[in-house]
Amino acid sequence: MADEPHLTHLDATGAANMVDVADKAVTDRVAVAEGAVRMQAATLDLILSGNAKKGDVIGTARLAGIMAAKRTHELIPLCHALLLSKVAVEIEPDSALPGLIVRATVRTSGQTGVEMEALTAVSVACLTVYDMAKAVDRGMRIEAVRLLEKSGGRSGHWQGE
Repeated sequence: MADEPHLTHLDATGAANMVDVADKAVTDRVAVAEGAVRMQAATLDLILSGNAKKGDVIGTARLAGIMAAKRTHELIPLCHALLLSKVAVEIEPDSALPGLIVRATVRTSGQTGVEMEALTAVSVACLTVYDMAKAVDRGMRIEAVRLLEKSGGRSGHWQGE
């Protein structure tokens, strides 16, 4: 029965609790997450021109994503505070959306993974794009925030479709 899937943040009574990672091995861990902000083509052009009223949208969103990854444990109640060795947030225009693709890669060497940090970085970077461009396009949509890949730990490597 121990190998059956179960929710790790619930105890035997169903109460939420923080997972005890004390007996887990320290391993190198990496997670990659991605999301998108879909917008009008004119909004994307404005962002890429660097003439948005609030300033450098892409640079600000990148910094917001990095800062968010570092504070994930303060935002999500049962996440562990982690010493992150690397947070990279890449934001690329995609004229086919039209919009921006946001990807975060987070690394640590520790006893628990960094999936939540990568997902938080993407989410906050996307929200920052929305905040900075909402004056010209309130219809923007944040879409497809998801984990793409994780490695390290007992479960090893996982890659989404």
